[in-house]
Amino acid sequence: MADQTALEEADIGGKADRAVVRDALGVGVAVGLSGFAFGVTSAGSGLTLLQTCALSLLVFTGASQFALVGALAAGGSPFTAAAGAFFLGVRNAFYGLRLSQLLALPRVVRPFAAQWVIDETAAVTLAQPTRRAARLGFLVTGLSLYILWNLTTLLGALGAEAIGDTDAWGLDAAGPAVFLALLAPMLKTGTERAVAALAVLLGLGLLPVLPAGVPVLLAALAAPLVLWADGRRKGQGAAR
Repeated sequence: MADQTALEEADIGGKADRAVVRDALGVGVAVGLSGFAFGVTSAGSGLTLLQTCALSLLVFTGASQFALVGALAAGGSPFTAAAGAFFLGVRNAFYGLRLSQLLALPRVVRPFAAQWVIDETAAVTLAQPTRRAARLGFLVTGLSLYILWNLTTLLGALGAEAIGDTDAWGLDAAGPAVFLALLAPMLKTGTERAVAALAVLLGLGLLPVLPAGVPVLLAALAAPLVLWADGRRKGQGAAR
Protein backbone atom coordinates (compact mmCIF):
# COMPACT_ATOMS: atom_id res chain seq x y z
CA MET A 1 0.00 0.00 0.00
CA ALA A 2 2.80 2.38 0.92
CA ASP A 3 4.61 1.61 -2.35
CA GLN A 4 1.44 2.21 -4.36
CA THR A 5 0.86 5.53 -2.61
CA ALA A 6 4.43 6.58 -3.31
CA LEU A 7 4.03 5.69 -6.99
CA GLU A 8 0.78 7.65 -7.23
CA GLU A 9 2.39 10.68 -5.62
CA ALA A 10 5.38 10.41 -7.96
CA ASP A 11 3.04 10.21 -10.96
CA ILE A 12 1.10 13.27 -9.80
CA GLY A 13 4.37 15.13 -9.22
CA GLY A 14 5.63 14.16 -12.67
CA LYS A 15 2.44 15.41 -14.34
CA ALA A 16 2.65 18.66 -12.40
CA ASP A 17 6.28 19.16 -13.45
CA ARG A 18 5.41 18.51 -17.09
CA ALA A 19 2.60 21.04 -16.91
CA VAL A 20 4.96 23.67 -15.49
CA VAL A 21 7.56 22.95 -18.18
CA ARG A 22 4.91 23.12 -20.91
CA ASP A 23 3.61 26.48 -19.71
CA ALA A 24 7.09 27.89 -19.17
CA LEU A 25 8.25 26.82 -22.63
CA GLY A 26 5.10 28.30 -24.14
CA VAL A 27 5.90 31.69 -22.63
CA GLY A 28 9.61 31.43 -23.43
CA VAL A 29 9.08 30.55 -27.08
CA ALA A 30 6.22 32.99 -27.70
CA VAL A 31 8.04 35.96 -26.21
CA GLY A 32 11.50 34.89 -27.35
CA LEU A 33 10.45 35.15 -30.99
CA SER A 34 9.83 38.89 -30.57
CA GLY A 35 13.59 39.28 -30.15
CA PHE A 36 13.65 39.26 -33.96
CA ALA A 37 11.58 42.46 -33.94
CA PHE A 38 14.00 44.03 -31.49
CA GLY A 39 17.01 43.08 -33.61
CA VAL A 40 15.45 44.65 -36.70
CA THR A 41 14.32 47.77 -34.86
CA SER A 42 17.66 48.25 -33.13
CA ALA A 43 19.60 47.92 -36.38
CA GLY A 44 17.16 50.30 -38.04
CA SER A 45 17.76 52.90 -35.32
CA GLY A 46 21.47 52.98 -36.14
CA LEU A 47 22.96 50.59 -33.58
CA THR A 48 25.64 48.19 -34.77
CA LEU A 49 25.29 44.42 -34.70
CA LEU A 50 27.57 44.23 -31.66
CA GLN A 51 25.65 46.93 -29.77
CA THR A 52 22.31 45.28 -30.56
CA CYS A 53 23.44 41.85 -29.38
CA ALA A 54 25.10 43.31 -26.28
CA LEU A 55 21.81 44.92 -25.25
CA SER A 56 20.02 41.59 -25.38
CA LEU A 57 22.82 39.70 -23.66
CA LEU A 58 23.40 42.19 -20.85
CA VAL A 59 20.17 44.15 -20.42
CA PHE A 60 17.68 41.41 -21.32
CA THR A 61 14.45 43.23 -20.56
CA GLY A 62 12.44 43.66 -23.71
CA ALA A 63 10.33 46.73 -22.98
CA SER A 64 13.37 48.68 -21.79
CA GLN A 65 15.35 47.66 -24.86
CA PHE A 66 12.57 48.76 -27.21
CA ALA A 67 12.23 52.04 -25.29
CA LEU A 68 15.95 52.71 -25.66
CA VAL A 69 16.21 52.07 -29.39
CA GLY A 70 12.85 53.74 -30.03
CA ALA A 71 13.99 56.94 -28.34
CA LEU A 72 17.27 56.89 -30.26
CA ALA A 73 15.45 56.31 -33.55
CA ALA A 74 13.17 59.28 -32.80
CA GLY A 75 16.18 61.54 -32.35
CA GLY A 76 16.37 61.53 -28.56
CA SER A 77 19.67 61.99 -26.79
CA PRO A 78 21.48 58.89 -25.46
CA PHE A 79 20.96 60.19 -21.91
CA THR A 80 17.16 60.49 -22.11
CA ALA A 81 16.93 57.21 -24.02
CA ALA A 82 18.97 55.40 -21.36
CA ALA A 83 17.07 57.10 -18.52
CA GLY A 84 13.71 56.04 -19.96
CA ALA A 85 14.93 52.47 -20.36
CA PHE A 86 16.29 52.51 -16.81
CA PHE A 87 12.99 53.58 -15.26
CA LEU A 88 11.14 50.88 -17.18
CA GLY A 89 13.68 48.34 -15.94
CA VAL A 90 13.31 49.37 -12.29
CA ARG A 91 10.17 47.23 -12.07
CA ASN A 92 12.39 44.14 -12.20
CA ALA A 93 13.91 45.11 -8.85
CA PHE A 94 10.46 44.87 -7.27
CA TYR A 95 9.89 41.49 -8.92
CA GLY A 96 13.21 40.42 -7.44
CA LEU A 97 12.12 41.24 -3.89
CA ARG A 98 9.18 38.86 -4.17
CA LEU A 99 10.94 36.16 -6.16
CA SER A 100 13.90 36.04 -3.78
CA GLN A 101 11.55 35.01 -0.97
CA LEU A 102 9.62 32.55 -3.09
CA LEU A 103 12.57 30.82 -4.77
CA ALA A 104 14.99 30.97 -1.81
CA LEU A 105 17.96 30.22 -4.05
CA PRO A 106 21.50 29.67 -2.68
CA ARG A 107 23.51 32.88 -2.39
CA VAL A 108 26.03 31.79 -4.99
CA VAL A 109 23.26 31.38 -7.59
CA ARG A 110 21.37 34.63 -6.93
CA PRO A 111 23.60 37.01 -8.98
CA PHE A 112 23.14 34.79 -12.04
CA ALA A 113 19.41 34.30 -11.45
CA ALA A 114 18.97 38.08 -11.17
CA GLN A 115 19.66 38.37 -14.91
CA TRP A 116 16.46 36.41 -15.57
CA VAL A 117 14.18 38.42 -13.28
CA ILE A 118 11.85 39.93 -15.89
CA ASP A 119 8.11 40.17 -16.56
CA GLU A 120 7.77 36.72 -18.09
CA THR A 121 9.72 34.74 -15.48
CA ALA A 122 7.95 36.61 -12.69
CA ALA A 123 4.54 35.84 -14.19
CA VAL A 124 5.25 32.12 -14.58
CA THR A 125 6.97 31.79 -11.19
CA LEU A 126 4.28 33.59 -9.19
CA ALA A 127 1.59 31.41 -10.77
CA GLN A 128 3.02 28.23 -9.24
CA PRO A 129 1.57 26.67 -6.06
CA THR A 130 4.82 25.28 -4.60
CA ARG A 131 8.45 26.33 -4.30
CA ARG A 132 9.56 23.35 -6.38
CA ALA A 133 7.19 24.31 -9.20
CA ALA A 134 8.20 27.96 -8.90
CA ARG A 135 11.89 27.11 -9.26
CA LEU A 136 11.19 24.87 -12.24
CA GLY A 137 9.03 27.50 -13.92
CA PHE A 138 11.63 30.21 -13.33
CA LEU A 139 14.44 28.04 -14.71
CA VAL A 140 12.66 26.84 -17.83
CA THR A 141 11.17 30.23 -18.67
CA GLY A 142 14.43 32.08 -18.08
CA LEU A 143 16.63 29.63 -19.95
CA SER A 144 14.38 29.20 -22.99
CA LEU A 145 13.63 32.91 -23.25
CA TYR A 146 17.24 34.01 -22.82
CA ILE A 147 18.53 31.65 -25.49
CA LEU A 148 15.75 32.32 -27.99
CA TRP A 149 15.65 36.10 -27.40
CA ASN A 150 19.36 36.45 -28.05
CA LEU A 151 19.29 34.13 -31.06
CA THR A 152 16.39 35.98 -32.69
CA THR A 153 17.98 39.34 -31.85
CA LEU A 154 21.02 38.28 -33.84
CA LEU A 155 18.90 37.05 -36.74
CA GLY A 156 16.83 40.22 -36.73
CA ALA A 157 19.88 42.48 -36.74
CA LEU A 158 21.42 40.48 -39.58
CA GLY A 159 18.19 40.55 -41.58
CA ALA A 160 17.42 44.24 -41.02
CA GLU A 161 18.62 45.25 -44.47
CA ALA A 162 16.37 42.69 -46.14
CA ILE A 163 13.35 43.89 -44.13
CA GLY A 164 13.76 47.48 -45.26
CA ASP A 165 11.75 50.22 -43.55
CA THR A 166 11.04 48.94 -40.02
CA ASP A 167 8.47 51.70 -39.36
CA ALA A 168 6.31 50.34 -42.16
CA TRP A 169 6.18 46.93 -40.45
CA GLY A 170 5.46 48.31 -36.98
CA LEU A 171 7.97 45.92 -35.42
CA ASP A 172 8.87 48.42 -32.70
CA ALA A 173 5.45 47.80 -31.15
CA ALA A 174 6.06 44.07 -30.59
CA GLY A 175 7.94 44.39 -27.29
CA PRO A 176 5.60 46.92 -25.64
CA ALA A 177 2.60 44.86 -26.78
CA VAL A 178 3.97 41.76 -25.03
CA PHE A 179 4.70 43.82 -21.90
CA LEU A 180 1.14 45.19 -21.81
CA ALA A 181 -0.34 41.72 -22.35
CA LEU A 182 1.55 40.45 -19.29
CA LEU A 183 0.83 43.54 -17.20
CA ALA A 184 -2.92 43.82 -17.81
CA PRO A 185 -4.00 40.77 -15.71
CA MET A 186 -1.95 42.09 -12.77
CA LEU A 187 -3.97 45.32 -12.53
CA LYS A 188 -6.52 44.05 -10.03
CA THR A 189 -7.32 47.13 -7.93
CA GLY A 190 -8.75 50.51 -8.88
CA THR A 191 -5.55 52.23 -7.76
CA GLU A 192 -3.38 50.04 -9.97
CA ARG A 193 -5.63 50.62 -12.98
CA ALA A 194 -5.64 54.37 -12.31
CA VAL A 195 -1.81 54.44 -12.23
CA ALA A 196 -1.64 52.54 -15.52
CA ALA A 197 -4.22 54.77 -17.20
CA LEU A 198 -2.55 58.00 -16.05
CA ALA A 199 0.87 56.73 -17.14
CA VAL A 200 -0.50 56.01 -20.62
CA LEU A 201 -2.10 59.46 -20.82
CA LEU A 202 1.10 61.18 -19.73
CA GLY A 203 3.32 59.13 -22.02
CA LEU A 204 1.18 59.54 -25.12
CA GLY A 205 -0.04 63.06 -24.42
CA LEU A 206 3.46 64.47 -24.00
CA LEU A 207 4.94 62.79 -27.07
CA PRO A 208 4.16 65.68 -29.47
CA VAL A 209 5.59 68.40 -27.21
CA LEU A 210 8.66 66.89 -25.53
CA PRO A 211 11.91 65.33 -26.83
CA ALA A 212 12.00 61.58 -27.37
CA GLY A 213 12.53 59.64 -24.14
CA VAL A 214 11.30 62.40 -21.81
CA PRO A 215 7.58 61.39 -21.88
CA VAL A 216 8.52 57.94 -20.55
CA LEU A 217 10.34 59.55 -17.64
CA LEU A 218 7.42 61.82 -16.79
CA ALA A 219 4.97 58.91 -17.04
CA ALA A 220 6.66 57.54 -13.91
CA LEU A 221 5.00 60.39 -12.00
CA ALA A 222 1.66 58.58 -12.39
CA ALA A 223 2.28 56.34 -9.37
CA PRO A 224 3.03 59.04 -6.76
CA LEU A 225 0.25 61.27 -8.11
CA VAL A 226 -2.40 58.56 -7.89
CA LEU A 227 -1.19 57.37 -4.48
CA TRP A 228 -1.24 60.93 -3.18
CA ALA A 229 -4.78 61.49 -4.48
CA ASP A 230 -5.93 58.13 -3.09
CA GLY A 231 -4.43 58.86 0.33
CA ARG A 232 -6.05 62.29 0.43
CA ARG A 233 -9.42 60.84 -0.54
CA LYS A 234 -9.22 58.21 2.21
CA GLY A 235 -8.12 60.84 4.72
CA GLN A 236 -11.12 63.00 3.93
CA GLY A 237 -13.40 59.96 4.18
CA ALA A 238 -12.02 59.10 7.62
CA ALA A 239 -12.45 62.69 8.79
CA ARG A 240 -16.15 62.48 8.06
